Amino acid sequence: MLIVAYDIHDTKLRTKFSKLLKKFWRMLQYSVYEIKNSERILKILKTEIELTFAPKFSWADSILIIPVSRANSEKMIRYGQPALEEKEILFL
Repeated sequence: MLIVAYDIHDTKLRTKFSKLLKKFWRMLQYSVYEIKNSERILKILKTEIELTFAPKFSWADSILIIPVSRANSEKMIRYGQPALEEKEILFL
């Protein structure tokens, strides 16, 4: 899993970046996304950032991509909506 956090001041660019991240999984909080990790997804994400977003960044913009190992992912403590999304629900 990857945790992606960002702070982009330009509203139009921030919205475009948020839409890119929504393609890969889900928003945890404003400007923080959880992404199911694979080498292919990470490569796509890095390429998009480098080609589309990085050239438009100001000195105040930032993106942080934090890899989370499977073992650490299983140890995460979740409350609220993220906790509910992790539980399996059986409909009869």
